[in-house]
Amino acid sequence: MSLNETPSSERIHIGIFGKQNAGKSSLINAITGQHTALVSEQKGTTTDPVYKAMELLPLGPVVLMDTPGLDDRSELGELRTARSREALKKADLALVVIDAARGADCLEEELMEELRKQETPFLIVYNKSDLKPDSAGQGEGGAVWVSACTGQGIKTLKEKMAHMIPVRDSEKRLVGDLLKPHDTVVLVVPIDKSAPKGRLILPQQQTIRDVLEAGAVSVVVRDTELRETLARFPKKPRLVITDSQVFERVNKETPQEIPLTSFSILFARYKGNLLQLVQGVQALESLKDGDRILIAEGCTHHRQCEDIGTVKLPHWIKEYTGKEPEFVFASGKEFPQSLEEYGLIVHCGGCMLQEREMQNRLKQAAREGVPVTNYGILIAGMKGILKRSLEPFPETEALRNGDAR
Repeated sequence: MSLNETPSSERIHIGIFGKQNAGKSSLINAITGQHTALVSEQKGTTTDPVYKAMELLPLGPVVLMDTPGLDDRSELGELRTARSREALKKADLALVVIDAARGADCLEEELMEELRKQETPFLIVYNKSDLKPDSAGQGEGGAVWVSACTGQGIKTLKEKMAHMIPVRDSEKRLVGDLLKPHDTVVLVVPIDKSAPKGRLILPQQQTIRDVLEAGAVSVVVRDTELRETLARFPKKPRLVITDSQVFERVNKETPQEIPLTSFSILFARYKGNLLQLVQGVQALESLKDGDRILIAEGCTHHRQCEDIGTVKLPHWIKEYTGKEPEFVFASGKEFPQSLEEYGLIVHCGGCMLQEREMQNRLKQAAREGVPVTNYGILIAGMKGILKRSLEPFPETEALRNGDAR
C-alpha cells in the first residue's frame, strides 16, 4: 500500500446479502459498471465472500462484498452461509437483495432482524423487476426496485446508498489531534527478523501520514539509534511512538518528560474502545492455571520463530503471572462465534480490520462478559509502564489516577 492509497480497513464496506439466484452478483456488476463478480444461472456460483475494493461515485472508496446465498443447502452450504454471516459483521451498509418475482419470506426477515440488532443500516432491494409485470407499489416502504439486467433503478439505488452510508467522524484522528504544526514526533521501528523486507507495516504508514496531515514532522528511527537521536534534538519531541515489542527498552531510553506511547495503543483508541481495552488488562491479576486465553490478530502472515502473537506474548504472560494458561490463536477474518470459554482476549491493534468489525468484536466480548485488551496495552501493563503510555490521551485521566499500572 502506498501513502496515497486508501487501505481496505479505511473504506466503507457494503455487503450484498440474500438467497441464491436473487441476482446479488449481477447487482454488483450493475452498480460498478464492471464484470466484478462471476454470474451464472446455476445456484451457488458464489461459494465464498468476494471482496472488491474500488472508487464508487458518489460514495468514494468502498469495498463491495458479494456473499454466498443464505439458503444454500448443498454439502458445503453450512460453511458457506457461516462465511456470509461473518461478512455481516463487517458491513457498514447492507443490501438485502430479494427476487422481485418471488418476494420475501422468513429468511430475509431473519436477516433484517439480525442487521437491526447489529445496528447496521440496510436497504431492501427487489431485483429482477423487469420480470414482474405488476410494478404497483414499487419504492414504497423505502425499498428499491431494480433490474440488474436492464439497469432500471440502479441510479436511484446508488443515490440511496450514498445517503445511508454512516457519516464518519471527520474529527477522529489516529494521532493528529494530539499534535500542533511543526511538532516533532519520533517513531521507533525495530528492524528484526519479523520486519517485512523493504517496507513499513500499515500502522507505521498510517501514523506517518497522519503526522504529515497535522503539519508536524516525523522522524523514524530504529530502537538501536533512539538514544543518540533524542540527544541530538535541540528541542524535545512532542511524542515518541514505538513498536510494542521494544516498549521496555524505549521506555528506559526516553526521558520521562517526553510523552511515550505505542502504535498498538494508538489503534486501540482509533478503532476500538480504549477504556474497555485498558480495563481488560486487569484480568491478568486473577488468571489461573488452565484458563483459556484467545490471542486474535486481524491479519494473516508467515509466522516467524519470534512471532509476537504466538511466541512472545504467551511467554511474557506466563512469566508475568506465574501461571500456565492455555492459549488459542485466531487470525485474519476468523473470530469465534462464542467467547464464553475464554478468561481473556488479547487482540492486535486491528489495523487490517475496519472500525465496525473491530467494534463488533469488542461488543461481543462485553455482551458475554469476557475481558479484552490489546497487544500494546498488555505489554505496557506487564512492563509497568501502562500509566505513562496513556498520558498522551486526556480521556484516560480517570484510569491513570486509578488502577492503571
